[in-house]
Amino acid sequence: MLVAIATIFTGGIKSTACTNLLVGKKASSDGSVIISYAADSHTLYGELYRWPAAVWPKGTMLDVAEWDTGKHLGQIRQAEQTFSVIGNMNEYQVAITETTWGGREELVDTTGIIDYGSLIYIALQRSKTAREAIRTMTDLVAEYGYHSSGESFSIADKNEAWIMEMIGKGPGNKGAVWVAIRIPDDCIAAHANQARIQQIPFNDKDNCMYSPDVVKLARDKGFFNGADKDFSFAKAYNPYDFGGLRGCEARVWSFFRKYDKTMDKYSDFIKGDASKSPMPLYIKPDRKLSVQDVQQNMRDHYEGTDLDMTIDAGAGPYKVPYRWRPMHFKVDGKTYLNERAIATQQTGFVIVPQMRNWLPDEIGGILWFGVDDADMAVFTPLYSSILASPECFRVGNGDMYNFSWTSAFWIHNWVANMAYSKYSFMIQDIRKVQQELENGFKTTLPAIDKAAQELLTQSPVEARRFLTWFSTTTADKATERWKQLGEYLLVKYIDGNVKKEQNGQFQRNPYGQPAYPDFPGYDDSYYRSIVNSAGERLEVKE
Repeated sequence: MLVAIATIFTGGIKSTACTNLLVGKKASSDGSVIISYAADSHTLYGELYRWPAAVWPKGTMLDVAEWDTGKHLGQIRQAEQTFSVIGNMNEYQVAITETTWGGREELVDTTGIIDYGSLIYIALQRSKTAREAIRTMTDLVAEYGYHSSGESFSIADKNEAWIMEMIGKGPGNKGAVWVAIRIPDDCIAAHANQARIQQIPFNDKDNCMYSPDVVKLARDKGFFNGADKDFSFAKAYNPYDFGGLRGCEARVWSFFRKYDKTMDKYSDFIKGDASKSPMPLYIKPDRKLSVQDVQQNMRDHYEGTDLDMTIDAGAGPYKVPYRWRPMHFKVDGKTYLNERAIATQQTGFVIVPQMRNWLPDEIGGILWFGVDDADMAVFTPLYSSILASPECFRVGNGDMYNFSWTSAFWIHNWVANMAYSKYSFMIQDIRKVQQELENGFKTTLPAIDKAAQELLTQSPVEARRFLTWFSTTTADKATERWKQLGEYLLVKYIDGNVKKEQNGQFQRNPYGQPAYPDFPGYDDSYYRSIVNSAGERLEVKE
């Protein structure tokens, strides 16, 4: 087990570009608590991590390796009992996700043993509630030291959702300062690589937890010199800059504005004006969100705003809502940016954990799991009590250097990288299959829930085996369907042409040969840009 855990913490992952959305149980359409996470990294392989429940001999030690690099950091005492974990969710419907914001560089303590990735997966193995997870995480860094930079965590269970923000105290000062705020049940929240907690309600013990020295450290370091009531965690430990607003807070704004018509008043703020009032940590939405709504929000490219990534020249002739890195570029001595949306091409995996308190834990937790870019991922339902991983998501089925035709990550990347070259055409075909699969899951789940509940009264083990069968076969079949989609796209759009179709079949001429394809060319705006740059050379002379 120790070797397996050490193996998980390898791969050179750098998760400094992630997005989390949170929905309270009274803000969701069915009473679920919902959070989300896009693990955005250029080196992260999309696979499903799993830890089975275990009982450990007293005195067992656990090796800890840094999540981003695989570097061995040290050992900590293992808990006598650990719970089963699938991805970022455990068997008690506790889910934890994160976004990194860095913050004050002088507060990083490289001698700490616990990094942010270790905190997530160790806490999931030891916690039955979100509050217990917060205590576990903060106790661990207090005892063993915090190795990472500034971090925001989404921590949720079947009843409530929290945002906790944490940063170290600097070399020679073990531990971390932190604050955790409970999101009201009727509200939604988000964070995206920028600290978001402002004033701390110190007297609200039911909805706020914090380290005793959270203000003192800021005073000692010269980050803050006012009254406690005016203290802002975000301004002290992660002051706003242009990148933190335009590249990070803008993603939160894009989510919020869909459910609050007043959010456009923050337009100047998210475009980089730190003198404007910051957005709230959470808002009360004007309508309730389903788990499908959260999934769709993870596919956002600022559509419908003046940051829309499909409307400027960078989108090319096929309205591609992606910009290859680096994030900034220079022209004639001026620096420009590429927008950073919620959906981005370098995602390793994307999840929407759904926690349902009206069902037994074995059935209530669903980890909606997808790989690669959220826009073109399929959110597949995995019950959080399952006993095995699907083949398509299995650790070791391919990696960043080895392609596998049974790996969902590689199949989805294959399809996505075709779509990038003809997005406005191919995304229509992709959406059809995506909706076919995801709507099918939505229709099927009530029957699976019911069958599992009946089995649970007879044998909890058999119920979990049934849910494992459903989750693994569903995921593997969805991957096979996506492979068929990729084959179809290659055939339909080969060489820039578009094959004619009728009744779902490619057309043939009367003699059985392929019908002549369509030549769609480009849109008027792209042709006009060509004329503006090379019209004299290309003009046809009468």
